[in-house]
Amino acid sequence: MKQASKFTRYIVIMVMVGLMLGSGLPMATASKNAPVRMVPQNFSALADTVSPAVVHIRVEKTVKGGGPAFHQFNQNPFGGNEQFKDFFGRNFGQQRQPEFKQPGQGSGFIIDKSGYIVTNNHVVEGADTIKVILKDDTEYNAEIVGRDPVTDIALIKVAAKGNLPTVPMGSSQNLRVGEWVAAIGSPFGLEHTVTAGIVSAKGRVIGSGPYDDFIQTDASINPGNSGGPLINMRGEIVGINTMIIAGGSGIGFAIPIDQAKDIIAQLKTGGEVTRGWLGVTIQDLKGELAEYYGVQDKSGVLVASVVPGDPADRAGIQPKDIITEVEGKKVTTSRDLTNLAAKLGVGDTARVTVLRDGRPKTLNVKVGKRPLTMAAASENQQKEKEGGYGFEVTELTPQVAQRYNIKESTGVIVIGVEPNSKAQAAGIQQGDLIIEVNRKNVASVQDFNNLIDQHKKGDGINLLVKRMNGGLMVIHLA
Repeated sequence: MKQASKFTRYIVIMVMVGLMLGSGLPMATASKNAPVRMVPQNFSALADTVSPAVVHIRVEKTVKGGGPAFHQFNQNPFGGNEQFKDFFGRNFGQQRQPEFKQPGQGSGFIIDKSGYIVTNNHVVEGADTIKVILKDDTEYNAEIVGRDPVTDIALIKVAAKGNLPTVPMGSSQNLRVGEWVAAIGSPFGLEHTVTAGIVSAKGRVIGSGPYDDFIQTDASINPGNSGGPLINMRGEIVGINTMIIAGGSGIGFAIPIDQAKDIIAQLKTGGEVTRGWLGVTIQDLKGELAEYYGVQDKSGVLVASVVPGDPADRAGIQPKDIITEVEGKKVTTSRDLTNLAAKLGVGDTARVTVLRDGRPKTLNVKVGKRPLTMAAASENQQKEKEGGYGFEVTELTPQVAQRYNIKESTGVIVIGVEPNSKAQAAGIQQGDLIIEVNRKNVASVQDFNNLIDQHKKGDGINLLVKRMNGGLMVIHLA
């Protein structure tokens, strides 16, 4: 009887284990402190709690000259506009008549009961009208409080008739790869669609901008989800769903909520985001480059160039310096320095430690304001527009080179061309690498600006351009 009893208990235990696995109850691993959550039994409670605070956003914009209504987010971080798509639908952004009303849609989530709503910048940028639809079909007209094109975050507000439902913000820093998450939004206009998956990766750098730090998830995300929340199993927002890879299955990206919190706060109080600026172009130290400069732990970033007259230049930072610390915080990668500089207070003095000829040197830098904000584009980039040609260029950094699949090390990249401009008429395209201006080499945006200024009053400007899959060509600007 005792043997039969032991056998019976063994069978019961095995059946219970099987039921736990099938039901999604947590099972302990070999480590007592590291339980693994299996597939959740359902997401109903999560959806019921969070969905009321998720909104559907409809926008309308007057488009002139046949240009795309929301061109900013049509850009492909990996080069070309076909692989990546924004979240406005299949027909959104196509060229049409010289002037027409163009609709778009996206998602958002309420963070304040008085009516503040977070969404993506590309959802509302340039919109004439913005309508917000709640889960109970209540509609509100919304106004833009502030936008940050650099991180693609926007804050809008509705005049609420009562206290609106809200959703709490969690922490993206605590997210673990493999953790379950859910996305709620309006893919293809299908309001309050709930999809689930896991965190596929963290800290993804995909070449979309200087502050790349995306959460990758395989929760199903489609056009219309843009601006909606990525939620953990506690019903907290951990990310803002932002982009997908067209043709890719199970590959979506979200802005980490920890990165977004400070941006949202600045938009709420001032309508724009102010970031610190040093005025250097930088490059990661890897492989032979690290060995060449004698940096054995590969810590620090190489100063490729210094913008004349900007804070770093005034403080004495020089090209080929290696920046290792900012305000005592270690700098390992270009992204580290970009993020640290952005958080510095404009007008404050920051201690920047560099290696120069192998010797450490600390310099005091009076922090400037990063030119690329919602209110004004980069001064260097905007100068070409002011010159009347209608295109923008930027430095050829490693990140930009990766984005446009460029192997060259010198020149400037065209990052935007205005519709019906002289540049468009001449045939300049986004992604063109400008190597020379009137047979003079271009090494930086500053070089390009100077050469343009020297020749724009003459008979015209000849640009030597290298185009991906097109080789070298000469483009004449009248």
